[in-house]
Amino acid sequence: MGMKWAALVGGYGSNLEAMLEYGNPIGLVISHKANVRALEVAKRFHVPTVTLLPKAFPMREAFDQALLKILRDEGIEALALAGYLRWLDPAIVREYKGRAINLHPALLPSFPGLNAIEQAFEHGVFWTGVTVHFIDDGHDTGPIIAQAAVPRYREDTLFDLRERIQYHEHHLYPRIVEAVDQGIVVLEGTQVIWKESKSWINGQY
Repeated sequence: MGMKWAALVGGYGSNLEAMLEYGNPIGLVISHKANVRALEVAKRFHVPTVTLLPKAFPMREAFDQALLKILRDEGIEALALAGYLRWLDPAIVREYKGRAINLHPALLPSFPGLNAIEQAFEHGVFWTGVTVHFIDDGHDTGPIIAQAAVPRYREDTLFDLRERIQYHEHHLYPRIVEAVDQGIVVLEGTQVIWKESKSWINGQY
């Protein structure tokens, strides 16, 4: 199959780097922040970039319309969010239903929203993890594609836990992008359907 993907970013770009190193077909990188490392990562892999700053628009609707126009003009068929700290407009969610995914650093539905790793650490959980899900109109509420459980040890610092979670992010996300791209996993209504059994679906990479 194969689709042209856009990665929506806004930060360091370690997951973008993992996707590009894995060979995911990222054809465009869009950042809502200027001068972030993710843009440097894209350029190193010769992927075109667009910086779309919210403050350049009078209102959110204008930003969202500009984003959708870029996606259409560039022939983008699927979206992978990686450090993108804005909610997608419902029009974009509808247009890319079943072809837009997000990575969240917790085992949803636990600890949605921002600072999920810090939330889990402060609550003293024994297990947290990584979730990849299809994007819907809610906030971190879309149908779950895959999860990887990550232990939190008694002696862990917040840095330790973050490093362990990022390790699993970098291994899981590129493989899920590949699975969606190849039609191995699809969204039917609100149900996630796996067309093939893969050893890494349940975190066994």
